[in-house]
Amino acid sequence: MSLAVALVTGAGSGIGKAAALKLASDGFAIGALGRTADEIASTVAEIDAAGGKGVSLLADIADERQMADAVGQLVKRFGRLDVVVANAGINGVWAPIDDLTVAEWNATISVNLTGTFLTIRASVPELKRSGGGSIVVVSSINGTRTFTTPGATAYTATKAGQVAMVQQLALELARHHIRINAVCPGEIETSIDANTRLRKEDETAIPVVWPAGQVPITGGRPGRSEDVADVIAFLASDQSRHVTGSPIWVDGGQGLLR
Repeated sequence: MSLAVALVTGAGSGIGKAAALKLASDGFAIGALGRTADEIASTVAEIDAAGGKGVSLLADIADERQMADAVGQLVKRFGRLDVVVANAGINGVWAPIDDLTVAEWNATISVNLTGTFLTIRASVPELKRSGGGSIVVVSSINGTRTFTTPGATAYTATKAGQVAMVQQLALELARHHIRINAVCPGEIETSIDANTRLRKEDETAIPVVWPAGQVPITGGRPGRSEDVADVIAFLASDQSRHVTGSPIWVDGGQGLLR
């Protein structure tokens, strides 16, 4: 049997990079996709240094042609596709609804929701050719378990939409032996805050009282990207062969406090 192949979007940093490294250590050839060439090259270099196989795929997940080309490059390089980790996303602008512009709304929707759609759309034909596979969508506790993030209307809408997409497609893709699930991280140490713009927080914040620390299982500390990557690896493997259409919260209990 040929080497199993995984596509990981947003593989240059954070959860995406941790997932790419974890799946590579589990024996997958990795297509590391991202918009920042030096970051994805660094991820591939780490995979290669550890004895794995990887290829850099420079693409914007919100661009239909770029995503189709990237998947084509990956399959041309390794011959197949078995696992897709749709991780890339942004926080975007968090602002009061009457202050959030249509352009800001559209930017978040374009990357997080349309980008997830395009990633899956480009990948499914190759998963079918491989006889099946696993898709893992990285959503969030925001919009699925909690709704207290100030001004994050666009962001939470995309995260809720991702889970709805997962559940819809679980039935559609089952006949093709393709499983699809979502991981919903809570507070994780990543660089996504670099893609966040918070405006007029005082107008949207909801006072909430909870025990000291937001993440009960770690004593308040954020989780690590590797905590999410381990769950992604489980969903990518045959160990989760009977799991599909399921959101899995990886938040250390944080969402239960809210």
